[in-house]
Amino acid sequence: MKDNERQAIEALLARHGFRFSKSKGQNFLIDRAVPRAIAEASGADGRCGVLEIGPGIGALSHELCRRAAKVVAVELDTALPPILAETMSGFDNFEVVSADVLKLDLSALVREKLGGLTPVVCANLPYNITTPVLTKLVEAKRFERLTVLIQREVAQRLCAKPGTAAYGAFSVFMQYYTAPELCFEVGPESFIPQPKVTSAVLRAELRKTPPVKVADETFFFRVVYAAFALRRKTLVNSLMTAFGALGKDRLTDIVVSCGLDASVRGERLGLEEFARLAAALREAEG
Repeated sequence: MKDNERQAIEALLARHGFRFSKSKGQNFLIDRAVPRAIAEASGADGRCGVLEIGPGIGALSHELCRRAAKVVAVELDTALPPILAETMSGFDNFEVVSADVLKLDLSALVREKLGGLTPVVCANLPYNITTPVLTKLVEAKRFERLTVLIQREVAQRLCAKPGTAAYGAFSVFMQYYTAPELCFEVGPESFIPQPKVTSAVLRAELRKTPPVKVADETFFFRVVYAAFALRRKTLVNSLMTAFGALGKDRLTDIVVSCGLDASVRGERLGLEEFARLAAALREAEG
């Protein structure tokens, strides 16, 4: 089945003179079962307005339009809207916005294009912009949930538990603002061209309130990123990169006062430990 779909897609692209761009991280789905499963995982229904990023030739768009009230697809490649006009001609609830999603005012986009609907995100994200796009989507605080097809290793990192090799600062960021879960994996053979890695679908529900209370989120994440600055070093040594003015002895005392071992590494801390540490460091800095 995938061979037939591949041939049909190749014929479509050839007819439009389209060439894949490595710099744009383009990998189009050729297995119809995959976009169907992604759309199902997104939970999109008649009450939803979907923001799709990088629609390609519309494989996922098709499935989303069948479920949602409206789909707004942001596409950077100017060669793709003419193809989408052909592949999506049967849907009147689909709209393409030709733009760089990283430069868009997402709040304005949701207000203007998805007003009155429950805004969600569902996309096959280009690998090369996964982190900045997810960060922007989360910080916009306008979406109920995000369902994205991304590199498996990234999906695993976002769901990772403290103390594991995959756990890092971005894990903390995503788990503070969302409840991420890895839904299923997608092999390279489901794409054209085939990526060199396995992909995975991540669904992240945006939290109404964070799981821990912090007085200053900016300061909290200053602590988190400092804790991972020197991953192979102890938490105290790593904190010196951002809080060196307090001195190593003082930082050691603060870490211990939070119920942590003086030799602990930052990767061992969960959200509650980071919240306690941030509160103590904030007080120490005055």
